Amino acid sequence: MTIGIIGAMREEIMPLLALYKEYESIEIAGNVYYKITYKQASIIVAYSKIGKVHAAISATTMILQFHCEKIIFSGVAGGLVKGLKVGDLLLANALCQHDVDITAFGHARGFIPEGKLFYESDKQLCSMAKEIAINMNLSIQEGIVASGDQFIANQAIKDSIVKEFNAIAVEMEGASVACVCDNFKIPFCIFRSISDSADGDASESFDAFLESSAKISANFVYQLVDKILENLPA
Repeated sequence: MTIGIIGAMREEIMPLLALYKEYESIEIAGNVYYKITYKQASIIVAYSKIGKVHAAISATTMILQFHCEKIIFSGVAGGLVKGLKVGDLLLANALCQHDVDITAFGHARGFIPEGKLFYESDKQLCSMAKEIAINMNLSIQEGIVASGDQFIANQAIKDSIVKEFNAIAVEMEGASVACVCDNFKIPFCIFRSISDSADGDASESFDAFLESSAKISANFVYQLVDKILENLPA
């Protein structure tokens, strides 16, 4: 079994690498992939760099170069709805691209012809994630996550994303990873730790809580990998 784990920023993967301790660094296409031998698996960890294009490159590389059979995206996101506070865990059951707009041609916002408006996460991986949350005595919420190449710090934009997509959180990579995995038929799971409230104070909140939020996500993904390996066929 080969499992790929992606974060957008160095800060989002360093706590995870610290948990595994030993790894090999492999440079491909301007990025570094960290290969870990763990139990009966190979784990490939990378920070893609921020944005949908970079995340798609990393996900594609993990599938084609490293032959990853499952992909997990772990990191931070901005909460869009009341009830999500800094440090909360969020499981994306579906993802969309809020910044895609070809409505002038009669298409729904977020939709690309021959693509999908919403990409659904793997139900088995999501079920495992919820089990882990219970075992760790953590609260985890599920919902639609909207991705776009914008750091959202404007209430009007926030409100429009909620209205258009019924999204509960916003970030800059998840939907592109979901799109890649969907096209290659690779099961994926994307979860986030809330680092800011995606409002006018988002930039200040993000800087203050990035480190703690990333640690929450790293601990959770570490447990998820163990759960995946425990459930492999004998």
